[in-house]
Amino acid sequence: MLKIGNKKAETALNKKMYVSSPINRNENIQIRLNKVFEEELKSEGSILVSYTQDAILRLAQYISGNINRPASIGIAGETASGKSTITLDIIDTIKSFSDEFELDNIITRVNTDDYYYDRSEMVKEAGSFAEFAKHYDLDVPQALELELMSKHIKELLNGNSVYLPKYDMSGTAKRYDNYTLATPSKIIISEGLFTLTEKIRGAFDFKIYVDVRHSVQKERFYIRAAERDLGDGADTVYKNASDRAEVYIRPCKEIADIVLSGEADRARYKAFLNKIISIIQEHHALV
Repeated sequence: MLKIGNKKAETALNKKMYVSSPINRNENIQIRLNKVFEEELKSEGSILVSYTQDAILRLAQYISGNINRPASIGIAGETASGKSTITLDIIDTIKSFSDEFELDNIITRVNTDDYYYDRSEMVKEAGSFAEFAKHYDLDVPQALELELMSKHIKELLNGNSVYLPKYDMSGTAKRYDNYTLATPSKIIISEGLFTLTEKIRGAFDFKIYVDVRHSVQKERFYIRAAERDLGDGADTVYKNASDRAEVYIRPCKEIADIVLSGEADRARYKAFLNKIISIIQEHHALV
């Protein structure tokens, strides 16, 4: 056995030997992740509602390199739950990290809403989007081409560039296919009402649901409705969205790996993610 006279040097070597073992390295990362998640879960104003050990294990495998391929993240929740804001904060935090260390191809966003079917001709026939919406339900997963979205995500995970569609949310119901070039990256992230429904959930390695109290969600919805001039139609739109959410969206909470609070302070999401990034940085500094 190698003898080292210097106690500090011996401790450093033992630490390096421990970290260098793939099994020990993975276990060490799991322990650290569990600590970060548990401390956040128990803290006041936590961003976490719940998480599974499977999610911790999978995340540790990615960080340790036991899984050596891109990761896909799907984020779902009801309208006005905060899922889009959280997603953009995640992207912003990861991009800040990648810019600081001059890393390329770190994260790619695939927006679920861009996969609504083109119904522009139906809008023209109806005379307006408002009239069209009275007879066409946009609050069901069947209104989106989720099979195409799944195909695009899997292509990106396999290292292939794809052209994504772009849906016009201004009221034309027009979808432009092959609109945005998406290149492969380390992380593929998607969010939307139906991101974790049956036809698409299998494309994601990590399934996240954003939960929010009904009273908060309703208040946010009506503020947004006023901004969009929905007027008297807001009540009808909200009732339909809520009824559809009961069937298609809320059950997704049960299959989520991580449930986030849509009511936490935005800075908390970034701070939590930076703690995970620190674990990644420290791991790659040692190996």
